[in-house]
Amino acid sequence: MKAEQNDMKPPRGYLNNTFLKWSAMLGWIDMVDTKPETPQNIEVFNDLEFKKTEQRSLFLDIYREKDIDNPTPLIIFVHGGSWTKGNKKDYLIYLLSYAEKGFVTASLSYRFSQEAKFPAAVEDIICGIKWLKNNAVEYGIDSNNVAIVGGSSGAHLALMAAYTMGNSFGIEDCDSGPASHKVDAVVNFYGPTDLTTDYAINRKEPRFFIGADYKSQPDKYLIASPIYYVTKDDPPTMTFIGTLDELVPLNQTNKLDQSLKKVNVYHDYHILKGWPHTMDAVRLVNNYTQHYMDKFFNQYLRD
Repeated sequence: MKAEQNDMKPPRGYLNNTFLKWSAMLGWIDMVDTKPETPQNIEVFNDLEFKKTEQRSLFLDIYREKDIDNPTPLIIFVHGGSWTKGNKKDYLIYLLSYAEKGFVTASLSYRFSQEAKFPAAVEDIICGIKWLKNNAVEYGIDSNNVAIVGGSSGAHLALMAAYTMGNSFGIEDCDSGPASHKVDAVVNFYGPTDLTTDYAINRKEPRFFIGADYKSQPDKYLIASPIYYVTKDDPPTMTFIGTLDELVPLNQTNKLDQSLKKVNVYHDYHILKGWPHTMDAVRLVNNYTQHYMDKFFNQYLRD
């Protein structure tokens, strides 16, 4: 992405991860508050059941300004955690911030790899999107203006949901109604996009997520990769990744960028020099990401 005049510049990063880790240990990095208080003007609908599975019931939370009068664009957040852990409250800073900015926001739970293997988590996210759209009237949601945001493994699931229109992925198991899981924009925070690379197939997390090694089921690694589904009909996409990311290599998002460009899908791609995985937990980076997310959502959810 080429910076426009008056756009925010990326915050200065670190020379390497050693400097970064020492700065964090010494308390020199200003981190965001991951458990902010809910503002008085925001109402929360906690633990709404959207799907029953053999393993457990799945729930979502909704945040919005009180007394919404008109249907309002929705932003859905999907937490990370290597597909094995995490909580739908993990992105509370974004959920509350964007509710205060006039959006309805929601966060989803999903089954972890130790509970059910791929494509279970993808199916769960799709069912959550469908539930929110089918219950749009009750919660003041504009079902024609929906974005999904994910971080790390949550970004992988968000991209899978966003790019797989026309692929069932167990949609018949959703008991939420007829709405599609189509979204109008997707934001990818440092998410893996191609699980068939040498790096990905040699890590334990994808193997546990899929439930098999690459040699025995290579096709499953392919169909679990978001770039496999990229077409010209995919929604506008925004990506953030740092050059010091030790968990998701920069090549993963570079491949996504190339794939989207080939089919002329808009991709607002931000590479932040000197920043690691989960970099948006740093206040300076979070200010930067929200600045560009604001512009992105105002363009694609409020036309």
